[in-house]
Order: sequence, then structure tokens, then C-alpha cells
Amino acid sequence: MVEVVAALIWRGNRFMICQRPAHKARGLLWEFVGGKVEPGETKAEALVRECREELDITVAVGEEYMALTHVYPDLTVHLTLFSCAIAAGEPRLLEHADLRWITPAEITEYDFCPADEEILKRIKADFAAKG
Repeated sequence: MVEVVAALIWRGNRFMICQRPAHKARGLLWEFVGGKVEPGETKAEALVRECREELDITVAVGEEYMALTHVYPDLTVHLTLFSCAIAAGEPRLLEHADLRWITPAEITEYDFCPADEEILKRIKADFAAKG
């Protein structure tokens, strides 16, 4: 099982999604910024490193928003999504094909990685509950 971390970053009522590069597994699907936890790293350290490598931003890692396990045909991931804030920098595309800030109502307009489906349902429900 691969340990993966990702960031839920909000700007007002919009959150950041990133489009995977075409040449990678699940190419051109949308996801939250993040990646694999390397040996010796905490989840928070891995998330800070991944955000710096992929978007050239420094994030402040907050509370765990949700964790789940998803089985893909080629690997099984344990994904932990953290609420994060951009502490420094403005996102730049260093690895992803695209980046968007979307509202929960716009989720259905994008094709996401299957592992993110349960997370997206929770985001929609949480946002609806706020009214």
C-alpha cells in the first residue's frame, strides 16, 4: 500500500484542483495537490515538500479532513487529505497540466481520480450544510 497525502486549499468559497500530466497514470484527471510520503517523512512534511515541488508554494498544514483507502488496478493508496493554507508563494504549474479554483457546485464539471470521489461527496455535503 502506498501512503499518499493531499492538500485541500480554499480561497473564499473555491478550492484548488490540479490536472495530472498526460503522461502519468490517470493522466489528465483532476486531483488535489500532493503525493507519496517518502521514508522518514511525516505526512505533514511530505505534503509541504510535494506542494513546493509541484506548485512552488509553501503550505501550512492544518487538520486532517479525511482519510481513505482506494484500490486501483495498478496500486492501492491510503490517501490522507489535510486542510491547508498557502503560507507563501502563488501557485505555478511545475508538474500539472492545469490548475483551477472551483466551487463545490462545479465538481461535476471535472473528471477526478477515482480515489477522490468520496472526498468530493463530503466537500459537497459540508458546503451544503453551511448554506
